[in-house]
Amino acid sequence: MSKRRVGRLLVTLGVISTLLVGMTACSGSKEEGKAATDTDGSFNKTGLPIVKEPITLNVLTVRWGNMGDTFTKNTWLQNLEKDTNIKINWQVMSSNDWAEQKSIMLASGTLPDVVLGDIAFSDSDIVNNISSFRPLDDYIDQYMPNLKAAMKESPELKKLSTFPDGKMYSLPARLPSRPVTQNEPVINKAWLDKLGLKVPETLDDLYNVLKAFKENDPNGNGKKDEIPYSGSGDISMDLLNPFGITDLNATSMMIKDGKPVYYPTSNEYKEAIKWAHKLFSEGLIDQELFTQDNTMLTAKQQNPDVALVGFTHQWTPDAVFGKWKDQYETIPTISGPDGKRYQVGDPNGLSYRRNELLITTSCKNPEVVARWADQFYTNEASIQNFWGAIDTVIKKNDDGTYTLMNPPAGTSADAWYWDSSLRDFGPKYVSPSFEKNIVLDPANGDGLKLEIDKLGKDYVTTPFPNVMYTAEEFQELPTLTTDIDTYVRTNRAQWITKGGIDEQWDAYVKKLNEMGLDKLVKIRTDAYDRYNNVK
Repeated sequence: MSKRRVGRLLVTLGVISTLLVGMTACSGSKEEGKAATDTDGSFNKTGLPIVKEPITLNVLTVRWGNMGDTFTKNTWLQNLEKDTNIKINWQVMSSNDWAEQKSIMLASGTLPDVVLGDIAFSDSDIVNNISSFRPLDDYIDQYMPNLKAAMKESPELKKLSTFPDGKMYSLPARLPSRPVTQNEPVINKAWLDKLGLKVPETLDDLYNVLKAFKENDPNGNGKKDEIPYSGSGDISMDLLNPFGITDLNATSMMIKDGKPVYYPTSNEYKEAIKWAHKLFSEGLIDQELFTQDNTMLTAKQQNPDVALVGFTHQWTPDAVFGKWKDQYETIPTISGPDGKRYQVGDPNGLSYRRNELLITTSCKNPEVVARWADQFYTNEASIQNFWGAIDTVIKKNDDGTYTLMNPPAGTSADAWYWDSSLRDFGPKYVSPSFEKNIVLDPANGDGLKLEIDKLGKDYVTTPFPNVMYTAEEFQELPTLTTDIDTYVRTNRAQWITKGGIDEQWDAYVKKLNEMGLDKLVKIRTDAYDRYNNVK
């Protein structure tokens, strides 16, 4: 092992050792050292404070990159400590080195009282270490009336969070004011206007527009350097949407006529690939689509001299184009050969999450944590844990509405929200009926996405859901998906760039079957059936 790797391992072990010492010192204990339980009279089953004498809970959360712990200054979180008598010892980890730290932590078997945020532990982490986490159903039933009411109003919360053994080991979330569409078509409107073209609505329209972009120098620099369509290899999947191919959760599964279907062997997929090859062969698709990395793509999108890209799919049009962002507009979903429009997304909204809070078996006071976590499941608590505290980031108006304040000069709204709140992570629930009280700026950030969401929301397909797998299925899946997914991606890239799908199709399907496709589809389908059978 190299000196560098030894050094990194020692640093990681040092961090974990520090965490474990902290956990041992104060896990679920009163500051005087005695555990607060229902039997010693300190725990209140209802009302506040939750415990009569202050205790400390260790709560671990993971943040993106170097975000740090500024969210802990959130006034709502600070007031919660005072109101509940529960002090939180926040253990904030960076996603940059979390994978290594996580492995050591799970191997040690010593965990904090609470793990907050779905970035920390995946489904497989939980299922394969199930003895480290408490089933939460009884605690929800006895101590979490806010979450119970939310699950009654939105059954998706329970369906999403029920593990294969029928129990809930993690708490869910429903984020506020989320769209139902994912990436939507984005076009260079300045180029359209210069060439006197209309916004494309059909595949034929799109073909003609891309061809005009290639041949008529719409960026005006006298060179044929325009790239009619560009993206990454994965984003290229959005090109197939008009053929009914949508894949929100990247499983290669879609729901057709109410049943799960493996689409890379479907006729729709075959026809979509043939259409994409036609575009590629005529130079209407970036010739480096399958070989460029994000750095190369960004260089094209933000080329300093002129705009280079004509059409793509994005979350919002201002997301990636730098100084050229004002040239781009989101447009309605393109219709396919059957005259219908198919948009990637989720009719329930891209708002539901699981694994947002886990109570470990190291925690001596799970009932205390359950009551503490339930405080997060009110509308006002949730918006303050998604954007920031009232009177800091959010203004509560006399008419019962809520508006977001402007961020400090030089700070983007999204960065401000992440600094000021738990944002995407942690338990929360905003009722659909409450969302009408949230007033967002339609020109920026979350409000902009909701505004352009209107262009595609009526065409969103029902996705293959974010299902849960058993420990045995998790053992089989990596072997199956590594081989099968690689084979599918390799052939897709070859067929789009070089053609030949008709001649090679039967051999391709035969090879997939030999690689265990039937077993993969059965695992996915069994998980789908379990998901739909949750009551």
